[in-house]
Amino acid sequence: MLADLTDIMNSFSKFYENTVLKHPIIVLAVHALLLLFFSCHVRNFKLDASPDTLLLEDDKDLKAYREICERYSVKSFLVVTFSPYDDLFSEKSLDLLKKLRDELKHLDRIDSITTLLDIPLLKTSGVKLTEITANNIKTLADPSVDRQMAKQEILDSPIYQNLILSPDGQTTAIIINLKTDSHFFELLNKRNDLLAKKRAAKLTKSEKAQLKKTVAEYEDYYAFLNNQQHSDIGKIRSVIQPYKEYGVVYLGGMPMIADDMVSFIKNDLMLFGFGVFIFIVITLIIIFRETRWVFLPLLCCFFSVLIMIGMLGLLNWKVTIISSNFISLMLILTMSMNIHLAVRYRQLCREMSTETQLSIVTVMVRKMVLPCLYTALTTILAFSSLVFSGIKPVIDFGWMMTIGLAVTFLTSFLLFPAVLLLLKKSPPLTDEKTHSAFTSMLAELARSHGGKVIFISLLFAVVSAIGITKLKVENSFINYFREKTEIYQGLKLIDDKLGGTAPLDIILKFGEKQKDRMPDKNLSETDEDDFDWVVDYDPSDYWITPFKVKRIEEVQDYLESFPAVGKVLSLASVVRAAEQLNGGKEFDGLELGVLYKKIPEEIKTEILDHYVSVEYNEARISLFVLDSLKNLRRKELLEKIRNGLVNKLGFSENRFTIAGMLVLYNNMLQSLFRSQILTLGIVLAGIALMLFILFRSIILSIIGIIPNLLAVGIVLGIMGLLNIPLDLMTITIAAITMGIAIDNSIHYIYRFKEEFAENGNYAETLQLCHENVGKAILNTSVTIIFGFSILILSNFIPTLYFGIFTGLAMFMAMLAILILLPRLILIWQPFKN
Repeated sequence: MLADLTDIMNSFSKFYENTVLKHPIIVLAVHALLLLFFSCHVRNFKLDASPDTLLLEDDKDLKAYREICERYSVKSFLVVTFSPYDDLFSEKSLDLLKKLRDELKHLDRIDSITTLLDIPLLKTSGVKLTEITANNIKTLADPSVDRQMAKQEILDSPIYQNLILSPDGQTTAIIINLKTDSHFFELLNKRNDLLAKKRAAKLTKSEKAQLKKTVAEYEDYYAFLNNQQHSDIGKIRSVIQPYKEYGVVYLGGMPMIADDMVSFIKNDLMLFGFGVFIFIVITLIIIFRETRWVFLPLLCCFFSVLIMIGMLGLLNWKVTIISSNFISLMLILTMSMNIHLAVRYRQLCREMSTETQLSIVTVMVRKMVLPCLYTALTTILAFSSLVFSGIKPVIDFGWMMTIGLAVTFLTSFLLFPAVLLLLKKSPPLTDEKTHSAFTSMLAELARSHGGKVIFISLLFAVVSAIGITKLKVENSFINYFREKTEIYQGLKLIDDKLGGTAPLDIILKFGEKQKDRMPDKNLSETDEDDFDWVVDYDPSDYWITPFKVKRIEEVQDYLESFPAVGKVLSLASVVRAAEQLNGGKEFDGLELGVLYKKIPEEIKTEILDHYVSVEYNEARISLFVLDSLKNLRRKELLEKIRNGLVNKLGFSENRFTIAGMLVLYNNMLQSLFRSQILTLGIVLAGIALMLFILFRSIILSIIGIIPNLLAVGIVLGIMGLLNIPLDLMTITIAAITMGIAIDNSIHYIYRFKEEFAENGNYAETLQLCHENVGKAILNTSVTIIFGFSILILSNFIPTLYFGIFTGLAMFMAMLAILILLPRLILIWQPFKN
């Protein structure tokens, strides 16, 4: 078996040398054709960085959330905050507010707008509850209204206080409800039904074709709606811009957060992709100071990245928030492999100064193909941990990097040597040019201070372990942006003065779906479901009972007790507003029934129907979480709410549902975190197996992993100690660092094995390795660190953290590989003379 494998490898080696190395022009021509083909598909490259792409499609909470939105007519909405420089209730400010409202109403896709001017002033109107009609209720738009009285009514309103008007009475919110696109939800439901059948393995042949068509239609229409929403938000910003002359005006809301995230990531993708390229150019110039070693790696980087972008466009494979840094990673990984090839070529030019260019390039390829192949495979294995996340964008990112690494490897061993063969042989370098004071210093530390190296490494390991136990996974929309950005300032203002930014829904279930049955008007908790069937009545007339109102009030009061919860709205808010008009007297069952019947349909539809579903015998409580609250832990908040509903208020688990974007993103992050933790051990085992196959030594497999595992642990430990939570981008740092850093371990051990076979002295081999492969590791690490460092300029905080901690991980990995790794080799001495 082994002999057959050796024969195959020898045959492939001869084929490679006879086709690639002896016909470089043909290789370049083939590359040119490939470049031309994939360039035609670059225009189809798409970025879909909307947060919706991160949701778990088979998440039962997502299904519940969509049902709630449909059942209670929950619309997407934007919030415009207006804090005029003059008094908010002055004639000038109210006229400005009216003008702003009217301008916004003329925009397309706006369903309705609620402002301070549209609030029904029941108390100020002086109308009795039993006499309320749509025509006799006044608003602030009525010139005869006493503005100070109206202001006080709104400030005291259980519905509108801290929602439309801030507690200080100087900031108001304009609620902009966006139109619901029925065709989108038709496509969504159709797609989800077919996907459910697919998961259950019940798709027919015709349904498979239908699924493919529906998914394509859904994605195209979804992209169209995102573009339309981006345009709408741009128009709204254009409308509100002139009003900043008269006060502080901000735009907020979940659709705006999602749209701005897309914009930030698109800008980062272009800007920092270019920035990484510039950093790489500068680094190559500083390292090599020779034109060919700047041009050749850049050519390979350009080719591999363009091929990948074209391939993604050809396959209609969209880049998301998670995979938005794949271009930077591709550039860095390609550059790393090319630097190792360049350093080895320059060393061979010195050792084989009398040989031809073809001979030197051939030897370079022979010596480098195996370690580079294994570095590519181990990196692929590390990224493959993302494939088990259960989240499609993360899975896609894993596959993208897997294919990208294959492209990088092929480019490095096809294009790089082909171009090199067309160039003149490099002049041999002098000893002064090959010597590195920094790597020599690290070699001295490893050789002469072994005890200190081991002690410090163990100390770092212990501290890192403590930090890792403090790690948390968190998703904060407002903290994704720098404090100086307009989006942060707007969301902070909404949190501080207008009830919060992150919506959350709680559905209380009072039994089976409502049928044709009429309860007693004063039901108690024990007999609510025990009533006789009655033939002719409207169940909605008797649905609101004192028991239900009391239970809803209990939940609302409990939720309002949380510091992280802002505005809470429910049926209880409406009843309390009515009780204010009733002199503070609570309603009995009969009065509640009369009240429900007397409320004008217009008000009932606008206010009550969003919080009550008579058909499903449910009540909805809507609340807003203060996303900017420091040290807010959303997972803990959701658990406390759930536990409180069960243990404090006595609800059984099947009698309530907690839903909303907060729940969905928490589910996504927890799923990703679990998958990364569970698969990290598998990845380490897989890498150890590859190292064992390469080096045929269990000891070398362990030695190769320890420095990289330490580097990953240090970075995660620092994040835990600094109380920096893992988010949707930094959660992939472990896989990325392990994938990139293990390459340098393989190169170092492989070279140590080669050099030791020639001189048989561990100390001399260590010094020799630090002068050649050590310098390559230093150069690649510096390139990667500087490449990632440019991400700290991003206004998108997850990108900033990703750059900082990935760069730090690579720095720690470099030190561990050039200090701890050789020290472990000296201790265990795994090579035979």
